[in-house]
Amino acid sequence: MARATALNDQVPDAAGQAGVLVLGDATTLAAAALYQSLAHSTAVLYEGAAAQYQRSQAAAQAAAVLGTVQLYAIGTMAGAVATGRIAEAGAAAPSLLQLVESARQVHKG
Repeated sequence: MARATALNDQVPDAAGQAGVLVLGDATTLAAAALYQSLAHSTAVLYEGAAAQYQRSQAAAQAAAVLGTVQLYAIGTMAGAVATGRIAEAGAAAPSLLQLVESARQVHKG
């Protein structure tokens, strides 16, 4: 059987001190984990907001480009329709004045 020494008496005391240290640090570590989780959640929130803003800007830019293309296409389409109508009417060589007048009629409605 082992003989009791002064060293053996110190072991339970050290274990008790370690337990107190763990219990004392637990609240601090829990608060740190909570703050870290909160910071991460906030970062994800801002990341999502920035991505949504970028997507909305891309959609707005695409809509502006499409509107511009349609505005430029109005004159071209009116000219094509007017030329087609004059060709259907059987005119041999329409004058520029006839083309402009036909384009005006198509554009008005």
